[in-house]
This record gives sequence, C-alpha cells and structure tokens, in this order.
Amino acid sequence: MIRGAVLGSPISHSLSPVLHKAAFDFLGLAGNYSAIEVTSGTLQQFVETRGQEFDYLSLTMPLKEEVLSLDVDTDALTQRIQSGNTLVNRDGSWSLTSTDGSGLVAALAHAGLTQFESVLILGAGGTARAVTGALDSLATNLHVLGRSSVRQEALESAAIHSRFEYLKWNVDVDFTSYDLVVNTTPAGAADLLANSLQPGITSTLFDVIYKPWPTELAQRWSDCGGSVINGLELLLYQGIDQLEIVLGSSVDRAGLADHIRPILRKAAG
Repeated sequence: MIRGAVLGSPISHSLSPVLHKAAFDFLGLAGNYSAIEVTSGTLQQFVETRGQEFDYLSLTMPLKEEVLSLDVDTDALTQRIQSGNTLVNRDGSWSLTSTDGSGLVAALAHAGLTQFESVLILGAGGTARAVTGALDSLATNLHVLGRSSVRQEALESAAIHSRFEYLKWNVDVDFTSYDLVVNTTPAGAADLLANSLQPGITSTLFDVIYKPWPTELAQRWSDCGGSVINGLELLLYQGIDQLEIVLGSSVDRAGLADHIRPILRKAAG
C-alpha cells in the first residue's frame, strides 16, 4: 500500500489526488492519496506528528520554501533552487527533492520544445526558481520579471549556464523578444500584462495555472496567435516524476500520461 498526500494552503482545489489515484489504477498499485490543509509555519509540526503515516508528500504553496528548514536529506538541485515539492519517506528517513523543473521540461518536450534562445519567467517565488534551474542551459538567455528584488539573489544562484537577468515588474513587456514565456504567478497576478500583447505573436506561453482556466493572459495570448500550454501539463509530469522517485523505478511515462491527461481535464472542468 502506497500512502501519499499533497500539503498546502489553500488545498481544496488541488487535482493532485485525482492524478495520483489515476496513476495507481493504471499501474495496478494499491494506494491512497489525499489533500491536507497545512498552513505556513506548521509543516515541521505536521511531519513530526503525522509524517510516518505517509510514504511521500507533495508540497504546494506556501510550503515549497518552508520545507528547506526541515532537517532532511536534500539533493543538490533543490538546495540550489531553494525550492522543494517532494518529500519521500524511506524507513523513517525523509529526503527532499523538486520535480517542478523536471516536470516542466517533460511537458515542454511533449509539445516539441527542447531548446530556447530567450525565456521570460513571470514571478520570483519557489516555482520560478525551479523553472530557472530547469531551463538553465536549455535557454541561452533567462530573464525573470519579479515584483520584488528580495529574491533576486536566489534566482541568480539557480542559473549557472544561461545568461541571467532580473527585471523589475512592469505591465509594458515586449513579449516578442522571447520564444518562451512561463507564468509562475498566482491566478490574476499577471492579468494586466495581457494588455501588452498584440496580434501576430508566435512564441509559446506556459501558464502553470490550471484553475481557473483560461487565465486572462492565456486567453489573450491565444487570441493573438500564440500557442499556450496549460498548467495541467506541469501537474501531470511533475506527478509522474514523483511516482518514479517513490517507486524507485521507471514507468510507462507515455502510456501513463495518456491515461491521466483526460481524467485531469475532466476534473478541471
């Protein structure tokens, strides 16, 4: 019996239970997976009091940075990007990693996108750092549009190979300068940026949000001729990566993705 859960706040909207239960069915595994409300500042207490009930824990907002304060084995990439979304329990010992970045790369590859000249990342939180670390070396230029310079240093540390630049948030962005834009901001935060879009855009928007959908930015992007990748794709592939880590073996990724994708879309409405 595999026991998992997604932790965060708010958590009632999460489709992670739908994803993982569908994966268990496809793989023929006995397992359960739930969504549990865990607010900021209470993650350590939860792990200490209830952690041994689970084989793995998925983390979402606002816990991806807070988890770094736990005394657990953390891999090098997660330390570098200072963001983690996967806690795995093996014989009572916890290890921490992040599948946000690898999930993004897998979702992009599924869309036929593997190399980029210039990428713009909207937002500067934990997901933005995971995206920065994942696209480092896949993009010649990585730019982050952030609303605060507080996290600039952490983002710079996540990029080793690409040319990195941190830009101050503004609503007049030249999106034509980029072949990929990744929106990591909370729902509604990037709506005003839609006004900067003009018809004829040819680049791709990867919006990590999947509900509500479409976001104003995604709708405008599509209306102007650009391609859009829904956040369900990130959810899908980061979840598959989590399962491979938990199982300690590879799975039929293509078959699993094809099985789960329509289930997620139906659940998202």
